[in-house]
Amino acid sequence: MHLSKNFTLAELTHSQEAVRKGLDNTPDPDTLENLKVLASGLESVREALGSIPIVVSSGYRSPKVNAAVGGSRGSQHLSGLAADFTAPKFGTPKEICLEIIAAGVKFDQLICEGVSEKCPEGAWVHVSFGEPARGQVLTAKFTNGKATYTQGLA
Repeated sequence: MHLSKNFTLAELTHSQEAVRKGLDNTPDPDTLENLKVLASGLESVREALGSIPIVVSSGYRSPKVNAAVGGSRGSQHLSGLAADFTAPKFGTPKEICLEIIAAGVKFDQLICEGVSEKCPEGAWVHVSFGEPARGQVLTAKFTNGKATYTQGLA
């Protein structure tokens, strides 16, 4: 089922952790509507990046899947409004974030995730959509497996 031109329900609900642990990751009807909002937002991101493919590693997470991956209890992944992704043909996660901001994409939260000594430009991008669109930009720096969030892009 296509949620938008380039994004499917299967893509935005797939979870390796759910598969490994046999967890159900099927969205309810309200979450399905939110996933359509997410897909539309991801289309804006894709367009901002020159229409190159983006690789979604995490979209919707059921409460059990979110707990299994160690996600925040308030994660927007739980409501189907957030995705983690990379765009290898575009550049680093930090470059992706800078382009999303420069293009004026309306988002709720944009996080350059996985910043570390080994990965100073980040490992992936987290983006969420929904109202109100706060336009919050953060950097998540990882030390010994623990994330510290700071305002802006480091």
